[in-house]
Amino acid sequence: MASKDPHRSEDRDGPLADYRRKRDFARTPEPPGTHAPGTSGDTGRFVVQIHDATRTHFDFRLEVDGVLKSWAVPKGPTHDPAEKRLAVPTEDHPLDYRDFEGVIAPGEYGGGTVIVWDQGTYRSMATDRRGNDVPFADALAAGHASFWMDGAKLHGGYALTRTRGGPGRGETWLLVKRKDRHAAKTDAPDPWRARSVLTGRTLRQVAAESDGAAGPDQPD
Repeated sequence: MASKDPHRSEDRDGPLADYRRKRDFARTPEPPGTHAPGTSGDTGRFVVQIHDATRTHFDFRLEVDGVLKSWAVPKGPTHDPAEKRLAVPTEDHPLDYRDFEGVIAPGEYGGGTVIVWDQGTYRSMATDRRGNDVPFADALAAGHASFWMDGAKLHGGYALTRTRGGPGRGETWLLVKRKDRHAAKTDAPDPWRARSVLTGRTLRQVAAESDGAAGPDQPD
């Protein structure tokens, strides 16, 4: 009789099914996590991670309905409303992924180094065409959601807009900074110079420490 996998119990068919299916938790340090129903609302936490995978990119994650809704943003979020950032949806992640920082083993899904570039809270600014408030999860499902971010590095209004496809059908989105007092002509950092908001480390430092070869590292 096959042994029961504790990571695939109550959420086997839930929102974290894809996340777990893609990972071997005996080999990856990523958290298995659990779905946290009852945490839905129009406020929540967010994290932006830098991920040196096949291509180095930023992962943009918003807490919605007990999971982290996630998008890969190749160029990273910007403070400039004139710049539009491609955002490609990825699988939902567990809430405790907010603090994940480390090295995913080569050969595993998403293999590479991860740092937490920014984290904080957000609140919905989603409305319908008449200006009435719309539940944030409903706004995302409809393909357009505005929100206010209060992070260590990201502040002010942003919007996510679906530009192609639908759920499970080759979706692409745009992440855009709204015009407000936090707008500026500044861009996302060079991911190799950026430092973790949790530990102050760079991607190189995290990778080196994982290899047991940590040493002084200066951004270049």
